[in-house]
Amino acid sequence: MEKALVFGGTRFFGVNLVQSLLDKGVVVTIATRQNSADPFGDQVERLKLDRFNKDSLTEAVEGKNWDVVFDQLCFSSADAEIAVKALEDKIKRYVFTSTLSVYDDRKENPEEKFDPYTYELKMVSKEEVSYQEGKRQAEAYFFQKASFPVVAVRIPIVLGEEDYTDRLLHYVRSTKAGKPVYFPNPDAEMCFIHQREAGKFLSWISGKDFNGPINACANGHIAIKDLMDLIGEQLEKEVTITTDQQLESPYGISNTWSLSNEKATKLGYSFTNLNDWLPGLITYLAK
Repeated sequence: MEKALVFGGTRFFGVNLVQSLLDKGVVVTIATRQNSADPFGDQVERLKLDRFNKDSLTEAVEGKNWDVVFDQLCFSSADAEIAVKALEDKIKRYVFTSTLSVYDDRKENPEEKFDPYTYELKMVSKEEVSYQEGKRQAEAYFFQKASFPVVAVRIPIVLGEEDYTDRLLHYVRSTKAGKPVYFPNPDAEMCFIHQREAGKFLSWISGKDFNGPINACANGHIAIKDLMDLIGEQLEKEVTITTDQQLESPYGISNTWSLSNEKATKLGYSFTNLNDWLPGLITYLAK
């Protein structure tokens, strides 16, 4: 891979993806509406466009080509169609960031649990459907309609120091303030991936002879109650969990959410262990 185009390279793990590509000597173009800055200075090229507007994207990529396109910003079949039609004959490979949410049963899911090649394709926008259905339809469009090879990287919730969603930070702040936290099922388990690993994996899989869906997550998972205990230990405070008072709760899941990363491991990727970095991240957030 010599040249890459990145949709969504200005924040969170998109930044880690771009840095991983630069470390490999890849010439990176960040596609953006240029409403937000990125930290790369003259290390990258930039292309001003609206990812969700077919005319804007088509005009911006005219006369250009890339080996790989990375797409962090696709949420529906309508979004996928825009990219496929605008980039046909301009790229060799497409790496799409998908999600654990495509699965119905979210416990230890292998990739075969959701088949985008046979899933009924419907042309929808992200406003018309749930997040789960939008991502399913995006995968279906790419794998059923694209003329170029596609990889769909299915990831769980991404954690990290630059997590703008503040979901894990919500529980740290609540604990520091002595407020209770709500979970319908404290025994439910979750898997995660760190933002650095998400960026690194996306870069890594693009160089492998692999097409299709693939899961990516840190090794191991953790029960919600154990995650709260870990927060309590790092803050030296007791966490009060309630199952009755329905408070705001970003991780308020009823059933386990976890992935099998066996396929990626067999391809040669060595994932980090969740329990090696999660305590340090909580300590960082507590400060």
